[in-house]
Amino acid sequence: MTITTGEFPYAVEMRDIVLRFPGVLANDHVNFTLKKGEIHALLGENGAGKSTLMNVLAGLYRPESGEIKIKGKPVTFNSPKDAIASGIGMVHQHFMLVPTLTVTENILLGLKEPRFIMRLAKYDKKILALQEEFGLKADPSANIWQISVGEQQRVEILKTLYRGADILILDEPTAVLAPQEIEELMQTMRILVDQGKSIIFISHKLNEVKAVADRLTVLRKGKATAEGIDPQGLSRADLAELMVGREVIFQIDKKAQVPGEVVLEVDKLSTTNNRGLAAVKGVSFSIRQGEIFGIAGIAGNGQSELVEAITGLRESEGSIRINGVEVSNCSPGKAINCGVAHIPEDRTGVGTAPNLSVTKNVIMKNYTESPISNGWRINYPAAHDHAVDLKEGYDIQTPTVETQARKLSGGNLQKLILAREISGKPQLIVAMQPTRGLDVGAIESIQKLLLEQRSNGAAILLISEELDELLELSDRVAVIFNGELVGQMDASQADLNTIGMMMTGSLRSNE
Repeated sequence: MTITTGEFPYAVEMRDIVLRFPGVLANDHVNFTLKKGEIHALLGENGAGKSTLMNVLAGLYRPESGEIKIKGKPVTFNSPKDAIASGIGMVHQHFMLVPTLTVTENILLGLKEPRFIMRLAKYDKKILALQEEFGLKADPSANIWQISVGEQQRVEILKTLYRGADILILDEPTAVLAPQEIEELMQTMRILVDQGKSIIFISHKLNEVKAVADRLTVLRKGKATAEGIDPQGLSRADLAELMVGREVIFQIDKKAQVPGEVVLEVDKLSTTNNRGLAAVKGVSFSIRQGEIFGIAGIAGNGQSELVEAITGLRESEGSIRINGVEVSNCSPGKAINCGVAHIPEDRTGVGTAPNLSVTKNVIMKNYTESPISNGWRINYPAAHDHAVDLKEGYDIQTPTVETQARKLSGGNLQKLILAREISGKPQLIVAMQPTRGLDVGAIESIQKLLLEQRSNGAAILLISEELDELLELSDRVAVIFNGELVGQMDASQADLNTIGMMMTGSLRSNE
C-alpha cells in the first residue's frame, strides 16, 4: 500500500474528542487519524463509542470539545451536509432507506439533480454502471422492501459512492453479508483505496480486520486502548482482549445430550417472497427438545421467508406443527401462545419499536399478563421492575430502562430482544442471525444463552451465515439453496468445504 503525504499527512485528524449523553461519557478524549489511501479499522465492544465517534465525523453530533481536521484543515460540522461537502460519506449500521422507494430513487434522494423530471430509466443505467465498477449488485428498479437485507446494505454503499465521497465510513458493512459477499466487499475496499479513497472500517470480526486493515484503533468504554497500530503483529486473542479488557474464550462448551420429543414439524412447506416469486419450495424437517437445528445458506435463498412462515408473519402452503398443534397460516399471537420465541434478523424494523422505551419493548409479549397487566391497564411500576430485572440479568447497557430502544448499541439491542423472548420460557426459539454485527464479548454471551436454553429443553432453529458458529452450536445442520433444503447432516460430521459447495448449489445430499 502506498500512502500519499503531500500537503497533509492525514485525510482525517480527530484530537481529544469528548461527547456525553445523559448518564454516559461516550467519547473520552479520543484521538483518531486516517491516512490518505488506507483502510483504518475501528474496533470495540458494542457501546464502546465507535459509531458515536464516527457520527461526530459525519456531522450528526457536535462534540463538547476537541478538534477535527480534514486534509489538514480545521473544520466544524453543523450537519451531515457539511461533512458530505468535505467528502465524507457514512454507511450506517442501521439502514437509512425509504422502503417504498426503488433502489435508484433512494440513491438519488436529497440530491439537487434531477430537479423537476425523474427519468428513472436514465438513472437506472447510471446506477448499473456504478454497480459494475465496484461489484455491488442490487436491482435498480426494485423497491427497498422487496430486496434482501444484504442488498439493502449494498444500496447504502452505492449511495455514498454516487455522492463522490473520498473518505468512507463503513459501520459494520459486512454484518449483513454472506461469506462470498464479504470477500467481494473486501476487494471493493481495496479498489477504492487504490483509487486514492480512504476508508474507516468499523467491524467486530477480527479475522476481517487482520485481512484488510492497514492500521487499527481500539475503543473500550469510550477511551482508546490502542491508537493506529499494525494489526498484523497481534493475534485474534490479543485483539479480543484489547476490545473487552479480559481474556475471551473462543471455544464453545457444548455438552452432549439426548434430544427429547419433537417440538417443531415442518412438512412440505412452500411460500413466496415479497415479489410473489417462489422462495421456499417443499421444505421438510423437524426439531426436538434440547436440540439446535442449524440452517446454512447465502442470503436470499429463502431463509427469511421460512422463518416468517413459522412465526406467523407470512402465509404458506404445507404443514407447520408445534407440539402437534397446526399453526400454518395462523397469527403471530397463536405462535407465541404455542411457546414460540422469535429473534429476527432485523432488530430495529421487526425486533423492537425503536422510539419506545426499553421497558415498553420488553413487555410487548406479556403486557396482558399479571403482574404487568392490571385488569385492562398496564401496571407500570411492575413493568418497570420487570425491565430492571431483565436489564441486570442480561447485562443490557443502558442509562435507564426508560431510554428509547433506538439509542442502544446493536449488541445491547440484541440483548433486549433475547431478554424479552427467553424470559417467557419458550419451547421453540427461532433465531435468525442472532450474533450478526456483534462484538466478541456479546457473541460469547449470546451463544451461552442459546446453549442454556438447549440445556433447559428448548428446541432451537438457528439460521446463520457464520458457518463456524453454526457448526459449533448446532446438533444437526441443513443447507438451503434456492428455497430447497439440499442436504442435512450431523454437525459433528459436517465440514466447511461440503457446506460451502451446497450453499452454491454445486453439491446436493440425498439425506
